[in-house]
Amino acid sequence: MLISKIKVLKSHGVQYIKDLDNASLPEIFRGRPVISGTPDKDMLDELVRLCPSNAISDDRLSIDLGKCVFCKECAIHCPDHIRFTNDYRMATNVRERLIIDGSSPDNISLNQDKVRKEIKKRFGRALKLRQVSAGGDNSTEMELNASMNVNFDFGRYGIDFVASPRHADGVVITGPITENMAIPLELCYNAIASPKIVILAGSDAISGGLFAESPALNRTFLDRFGVDLYLPGNPVHPLTFIHGILALVRHVK
Repeated sequence: MLISKIKVLKSHGVQYIKDLDNASLPEIFRGRPVISGTPDKDMLDELVRLCPSNAISDDRLSIDLGKCVFCKECAIHCPDHIRFTNDYRMATNVRERLIIDGSSPDNISLNQDKVRKEIKKRFGRALKLRQVSAGGDNSTEMELNASMNVNFDFGRYGIDFVASPRHADGVVITGPITENMAIPLELCYNAIASPKIVILAGSDAISGGLFAESPALNRTFLDRFGVDLYLPGNPVHPLTFIHGILALVRHVK
């Protein structure tokens, strides 16, 4: 009996990712885009028309990852100028760094000078987060849940989701923040003891995404409270979430 169980465990191999800081994703993953050169005016107009979330600028070729849904239609129609890499390291605490153009650096990173000192001082060893689905479609919510599964095991760093904001150090917001969720979101935020962290996960949370022009949204919460971390994606990949959180609360390579 014991030998047969050992054989089964051996056949499964290693199920978890040993080094989350240096994990790699397959080439088909749609991560950080790279823009090279400038298309002609007709092609740029076509790309603007194709983009379902208005992520492409109409005056120059740039992609706002805070709006992008990573459908890859722009890269399919303009492969000479747009290419999506498999780089999942897209988290930042500077909103402008999510706008990618031909002059953007080869990586997206946090501005460590803008990270509040109390974040690394208090949350460097343990961090508890309350996730609020503010009108989300459950895609990013599922990916955040996956970050705690046996494959990623984010809990090994002392970082977990909790059920009550009273037990939390910060809030992770998913969804475009609908009118019906505006008050519950603020109640949750107020219930968290200071200092606290605000994280926007996914294009819907960062910009409203496909629903940005909807009258059913109420995003005034973001005008009144600061944002500590932006996590682009539609949905956010667990590794994007993990790398972003670690970069915020710790110094990662």
